[in-house]
Amino acid sequence: MLMRNGLLVLFALSFGVMAKSENAVALNILVYGATGKVGSHVVDEALRRGHNVTAVSRDPSRIKFQHPNLRAVQGDLLDSASIAKLAVNQDVIIVSVRGGKSKTPESALQRVAVEKVVDVLRTMGDSAPRLIHVGGAGSLVVKPGVLYADELRKGPMPKWLEVEIQGQILALEYLRTVTDVKWSYATPPKNFTNGQRTGKFRIGGDKLMEDDSGKSTISRADFAVALIDEAENAEHMNKRFSVAY
Repeated sequence: MLMRNGLLVLFALSFGVMAKSENAVALNILVYGATGKVGSHVVDEALRRGHNVTAVSRDPSRIKFQHPNLRAVQGDLLDSASIAKLAVNQDVIIVSVRGGKSKTPESALQRVAVEKVVDVLRTMGDSAPRLIHVGGAGSLVVKPGVLYADELRKGPMPKWLEVEIQGQILALEYLRTVTDVKWSYATPPKNFTNGQRTGKFRIGGDKLMEDDSGKSTISRADFAVALIDEAENAEHMNKRFSVAY
């Protein structure tokens, strides 16, 4: 995977084109949150499959890794003009960002950004790329009428985390009203791990998935596999899908 020390992973260089899914064409993929814990794996997975990646950061100097198919650029998810400029000639936009210092869910980065991206894509018409938004497990259903977020609120929780979780729930609610833009909402399970890429996992829907031992996990590397699978195959158009072991 792409590491924080900025060194390019030789695995990605060696197998970038060879590892591309059978019959998949090279896509142009724009990644917001490319330096994050999930976003860096997404960049790595896309490159190893031979896709062209534009990695976005407010400070592109933070993107130290290099690859022939990688372009590092400056961008701002809260700036419509910036989004519009970067969205040109892209096939897929993947948004994987954490919340900022917002005080309310309505002003959370995820909620505001998803609407700004959708507004830009609407102006692009048939040339608009597809959007894959990485959401949070808080929006998953644990039992009828109860979200995982409801259970989390029963215990102590920092205010910033509560705002971020609720912001992601609002982002999903908003996307479910959108019918004129192609989108997918990808949801991880309760816990991410730093485990290896196996390529083996389950795909679900609104219900939180657990394995036979009651664990709800996925490695960031395998979650990235699921995201690039969706970028290539568009199997969950205008709906949410979840990923877990």
